[in-house]
This record gives sequence, C-alpha cells and structure tokens, in this order.
Amino acid sequence: MLFIIYVIIGCVLLFHNNPFQHHIYLTSANTVSSTIYDTASNITSYFNLRDINEDLQRQNSDLELEIINLKQKLKRYDESVYADTMTTDSALSRYHFILAHVINNSINRPYNYITIDKGSDDGIRPEMGIVDQNGVVGIVNVVGKRASRVISLLNSNLRLSCKVKGNDQVGSLVWDGNDYRYAILEELPRHAIFSPGDTIVTSGFSSVFPEGVAVGQVIEGMSDHDENFFALKVKLFTDFSTLSTVRIIKDDLNAEITELERDVDK
Repeated sequence: MLFIIYVIIGCVLLFHNNPFQHHIYLTSANTVSSTIYDTASNITSYFNLRDINEDLQRQNSDLELEIINLKQKLKRYDESVYADTMTTDSALSRYHFILAHVINNSINRPYNYITIDKGSDDGIRPEMGIVDQNGVVGIVNVVGKRASRVISLLNSNLRLSCKVKGNDQVGSLVWDGNDYRYAILEELPRHAIFSPGDTIVTSGFSSVFPEGVAVGQVIEGMSDHDENFFALKVKLFTDFSTLSTVRIIKDDLNAEITELERDVDK
C-alpha cells in the first residue's frame, strides 16, 4: 500500500510539474472519457429506441392525415374548377348535373360497363344519362347507395337514338365491338344527307338524353345490313380510355314525363 501511495504521488508530481507529460495525460484522459461518454450514450439511446419509434409513428400518422386532407381538398377544388369551366350547350341548359368520378371502366369487352362513385344517396336513379365534357358516355343501369353501374356507349346492347346535326333523319347508334374510338349510326334513310366531318347528336326521342347532345363526328358512309338504309361510321368525341370525371344528367321534369307516359299507356 505504501508503494502504491508513492507511485500515485510520483505520477501526480510527474504529470503536474512536466508540461510534456501533462499534455499526454490530458489527451489520454480526454480519449478515455469520450469513449466512456459515447458508450453510455449508445446504451441510453438503445433503451430509448421504443420511445423514439413511437414518436416517429405519431409523426407519420399526423403526416398521413395531412396528406389525406390535402388530397380531399384538391379533389373538391378540381371538381369546383371542372364545374365552373365545363361548357354546357343550349341542349342541356334546363338540366342539372351531378359530378361523379369513374372508379372502374372497361373498353375491350363486347358488353362494357362503367362504375361511378355516386349512388342513390346522391340522387342517382336508373336510366339517367351520363356525359363528360366531350359527349355521351352511357346510361345508369344499376344503383347502389354510394355507387352505380353505367351501361357504357361501348356496349353492344345499348342503342342510342341519334341524328346528323342539322337534319331530322334519325338512326340508331351502336358499338360494333371493335375499336373503342368508333361506333356505327345505323338505319338512316337513303335520302338522308351527310358529309364527312358532320356532327352526330342525340335525337331527343327519349327521356334519357335531351336533343342535341354531342356524340361524335362522321368519318365515312357504310353499307347497312338492310338495303333500304345506310350507315355512318362515327368517331366518338369521348375518349373512353382516359375517362375520369363524368356528369349525370338530372332532369327535373323526368318524373312528371314518366308519369304522363304511364297514364297514356293505360
């Protein structure tokens, strides 16, 4: 013990009175202390990982909620801009529109359907016409509370009464199941006058679409299956491959017209 005391006293005198040894002592002490502090910090951080992880999870949750809210606000803004900027021709001036978004759409089947995110809770009912900013899209077929199924214009079972704009001769527009960009206007009288580039519009001979809603443009004349008629190849204005936002046509007089027609049938 006496030897150890002498050694300690000797080290103190050596490192205290000699500048070179004193510098080495301080450097070594700092290295040792920093190592000890670093080890202690790593140990403390390890035991705090759970709290840090929980804090990160809370921050991520808050950020996700902010993103969802921003997306909803952006969606509402897009809808308001779409409603303010879309063109409504005179044929649709007495009607109201319900905006909807397409959530499912097919274009390559013989019988194509579209699903939209609006249903009976939003005032949708069967046999409502659907259009977009370019032209006719289809007719509501089945209605749920918050979603509806639409018979697409690209459905071979759907026949739409149409005519060449500016003429009174009426035919039936039907999709032949081939190219989603084109349809056929059949059963036109032989004396009907047309030219490539003419606009095809709805005839108004139904309560679904008013007269004059744009459908497509005449490409060329074709032979009909009946020799007494001829057909037109029509390029559709609506691009069904990029269909996103649509308008459901709401006619305030539809219920009254339907009731009157029901009374006449009786």
